[in-house]
Amino acid sequence: MKPTPLIAIAPDSFKGTLSAAEAAEAIAAGVRRAMPRARFRLIPMADGGEGTVDAVIAATHGRWHRCAVHDPLGRMITARYGLVGGRTPRAVIEMAAASGLPLLQPRERNPLVTGTEGTGDLLRDALGRGVRQIWMGIGGSATNDGGAGMARALGVRFLDRCGRELPRGGGALAALDRIVLDGLDPRVRQVSIEVACDVTNPLCGPNGASSIYGPQKGATPAMVRRLDAGLKRLAMVMKGQLGVAVAGVPGAGAAGGLGFGMMAFCGARLRRGVEMVADAVRLEAQCRGCDLVITGEGRIDGQTVNGKTPMGVARVAGRVGVPVIAICGCTGEGWQNAHQVGIAAVFSSTTCHLTEKEVASGAAERLTCCGEEVGRLLRLDGWVTMRTRRAQKSR
Repeated sequence: MKPTPLIAIAPDSFKGTLSAAEAAEAIAAGVRRAMPRARFRLIPMADGGEGTVDAVIAATHGRWHRCAVHDPLGRMITARYGLVGGRTPRAVIEMAAASGLPLLQPRERNPLVTGTEGTGDLLRDALGRGVRQIWMGIGGSATNDGGAGMARALGVRFLDRCGRELPRGGGALAALDRIVLDGLDPRVRQVSIEVACDVTNPLCGPNGASSIYGPQKGATPAMVRRLDAGLKRLAMVMKGQLGVAVAGVPGAGAAGGLGFGMMAFCGARLRRGVEMVADAVRLEAQCRGCDLVITGEGRIDGQTVNGKTPMGVARVAGRVGVPVIAICGCTGEGWQNAHQVGIAAVFSSTTCHLTEKEVASGAAERLTCCGEEVGRLLRLDGWVTMRTRRAQKSR
């Protein structure tokens, strides 16, 4: 370690406790206690889920825009999305801002009747602002409608055998007979849309949207079967009537099938969310010249290697030859897999069982203390390296 090391700190948010920016500040404060001369580059990160728009807006000096949208049950709320750039801005949208699970009370969770109209409202508003590119994160949905609600908000009609409009929600899709695209907003095909998607589930079947993610949105086993049948019907009509066959594409089942809907109706391309954010914040350029990168998230476990922020940061840093360590709130089963993707060491900031309230209230200080211990270790490493060099010279 150099006498005045340069350290990049690029964590995700610690969900429910700290934003990515707050986590980066806390870690830097701790390392600085042990290494007062260290310099830092703070790079808040995300992987397409919660905090994605915050990270991109902070890194690009973008601006926020608010608009009226429908929540998952059709009630009017105000949601926001980001705009980056000047005359032809890029819109950065989180579908959870309009169609997310946190917008509902636990008793309201029912994917048979929740819909993605609000996500379509966000898209339509962004199109009205002259954007030429849209980035969308689709984590945290409360829905299982295959993106039908989103498409409806953009002018698509979904009809049953009697020509009646289907009601909102995934439960109605089994009655789908015809899709009418005549009213689809033509602007949606004039922009480039990339969707942050970190799962590989297809639309239907035992590994599909309904079976894997339906229960966490309130679906019973019977509801899961009904929802899956609806998505199969949607895919069949899309293929038979319109020649669109993307139900088997990895990620089509993301966000209750919104991945499918974005591809089918909007021509969107699915990408790993952390790669999109890394591009936006110029992560590789910011890692160049650093001595170390510290990344992290609330929990590191076996799923971290499947496209989560620490994995993405490690890959980028590895391309420029900078070592990476991770600090997390806690570790879970399989956390050692992080070593396989280039994370040299993992440090947990929680050393005992804490209540939910205690986790939230003391998160920043625990991260700072953990950062300090990392700094002490780095300082020791520098001291040992210096002693070794001196010993070699004296021989």
